[in-house]
Formats: sequence, structure tokens, C-alpha cells
Amino acid sequence: MAASPLPVSIFLIAGNEADRIGRTLAAVKDLTDDLVVVESGSTDGTPAIAREYGARVVFNAWPGYGPQKRFAEELCRHRWVLNLDADEVMPPDLVAELRALFADGEPTCDAYEIPIAEVFPVESEPHRWAYWLAPVRLYRTDRGRYADSLVHDRVVLAKGARIGRLRGRVHHFSVRSLGEQIAKLNAYTDQQADDLDQRGVSLPTWRLFVEFPAAFFKAYVGRRHFVRGVYGVMTAANYAFFRHLRLAKHLERRMVRRARGGA
Repeated sequence: MAASPLPVSIFLIAGNEADRIGRTLAAVKDLTDDLVVVESGSTDGTPAIAREYGARVVFNAWPGYGPQKRFAEELCRHRWVLNLDADEVMPPDLVAELRALFADGEPTCDAYEIPIAEVFPVESEPHRWAYWLAPVRLYRTDRGRYADSLVHDRVVLAKGARIGRLRGRVHHFSVRSLGEQIAKLNAYTDQQADDLDQRGVSLPTWRLFVEFPAAFFKAYVGRRHFVRGVYGVMTAANYAFFRHLRLAKHLERRMVRRARGGA
């Protein structure tokens, strides 16, 4: 007999994720009676796959990460919501932990951080010592909402909100291949340069000489890519190039504006 769904809406944003979204939805479809997927114009059959898992699929043209997640929040029926990306999978132990959290009614906190650990293409699960982030992903919508930022998808909580943390880790299959990662990061740095312009931020030119080596060290040592062997070296280099490219595009735009007589 299947367990009853939790009083939690689960929402995802997606675009051309047909190769990954099925695994994500399969892991959580029995947790909820309100599974929401907001897609931004997929051409690979993503919406059809999402519907196969019982998701309510809604189209919304891409407005940026924060606004898209805020749009998805509005569609959720329950006060408690869980956000996952289309390449993030909840393993059985984390699913069980989530069920236990709601076993006696309302959880004691207003929001919960969930550790997210990356899984590389040469792995089936995160390395034991893999670096992880723990953003708020489970929360009450009357106590928190996603920030309205084009590039930063984080939940902004009400003052005094109580925050807990789950123990299990989400498995993040973010890298399809090194080449695909570079293409994705190239597009993302355009959005980051736009965001810097909109906020009137001006980064100093001297950072161009230290950004790449500092970012490589951050990824390879600070984020423990070294435990992944040769593949860790390659992904750390990609991360460093991404940070360099973000800065280079920002500086290029500023130089072009000055050359044309702008600010």
C-alpha cells in the first residue's frame, strides 16, 4: 500500500531536461498530490515526460532564475513547498527523512536547508567527501519566497524565521559533459553580466589577473574537487574559466561603453 502524500507542494523549473527530469520526478512523485513543473519552451519532450509522472505542467517564457521560481511558487496549492531542480534527485534516505519530518504534523521550523552534493558523469553518486551546499529548499510560503533575482535563486525568509537542516543529501547531476558545462556556463555569464549592469556594480580590473587561479584553487581545494581525481582537475578548470569569463564580459562591456562615450 502506497504511503499517503505529504501536505507539501513540490515544484521544478525546467527547459529541455528530457534526459534528466524523469529520474527526479520518479523519486518524489509519491510524496505529494501537487507536483508542479514550470517549463520555458522545451523542444525535447520535457513537458510530456513530466505529465507521465503526474505533474501539472505550465509554460512560462524564461524571465530569469528568481522570477521563474517565484512564478512556480504561485502555482503551488500547499503552504509548504519543496523546490528541486530538474537535475536533482532525492535518494530514498532523504525521502524517508522528509516523511518523518511530517509524521507528527507540522514541522517545528519554518524552513529547512537541504544539503546538495554534485555527482559527476563518471560517478553514480556523490563522493563521500564531496563538497556540498545547503540552501533552503523546503519552506512555508508565508515565511519565505524566492528572491526576484535574474541569477541568484535563493529563498528570502521573513525576519525571525526558524531554520532547520535535513541530514540527507540531494544528488545533483548537473554536468552532462565538460563541453555541455562550458556552453551552459557561457550562457550563464551573459546573465551575470546583465545582473551586474542592472545593479550598477563595477568590478575592478585588477581582478582579471587573479580571478582564474583563485577560482581554480577555490574549486580544487576549497570545494574538494581533488577527491575526484583527474575529473576533478577538469571541472575545477571549468569553474575557474567560468569565473574569469564572468569578469571578462563585465569589463568588456564597460570598455565598449567608454569607447562609445558612455559611462
